[in-house]
Amino acid sequence: MSKKQFVLDYCRAQRLERVAEGELRAIRSELQRQLGPRGKTSLAYIASVLRAAGYRVEYEDRYSAPVLPAPYAARLEGVLEFHDLGSAERSLLKLDAIYRDYRSAADPIGAKWVYALVKWGKLRAQSLAANPRVRAEKRIEKQEISRWFQVWLETPDLLADWLALRKSSGEFRALFGGASEPGE
Repeated sequence: MSKKQFVLDYCRAQRLERVAEGELRAIRSELQRQLGPRGKTSLAYIASVLRAAGYRVEYEDRYSAPVLPAPYAARLEGVLEFHDLGSAERSLLKLDAIYRDYRSAADPIGAKWVYALVKWGKLRAQSLAANPRVRAEKRIEKQEISRWFQVWLETPDLLADWLALRKSSGEFRALFGGASEPGE
């Protein structure tokens, strides 16, 4: 039996509709008990299996993207990207525009989801920056991207000006040259 099938069968047998961290831990323990070393897995994996199967999962960590409810998912899914500096800048500017649209439309829930998405991006970038298995130059780039996300989270109105100043700084140019232009 696969881990995925075990997780789904367990939830059906327990008649779980909503799964929080406690239930995820119980599933993980039972998975390890039943499958031995082969059953070792992360809470994030279990949460992603259950979300894909339609369960309501109340669990967040730096590896799991926030689950965006309709109608926000249609507009926000796939917008957050940070493969490199250029994609991170384009993504952050796009998210900022969406955030401003939600704020001007008096939609605090939409604005909250944009904020959550940027926060998750920052955590993921930090995680990649700290991962010794990632190439050194990529870790430096992810650290820079994390800083951009943090600036937006603290002061979204200053991001565009701050980013222009940051990209023109000697430190930035020494690290990245002109590699951050949107569209590159």
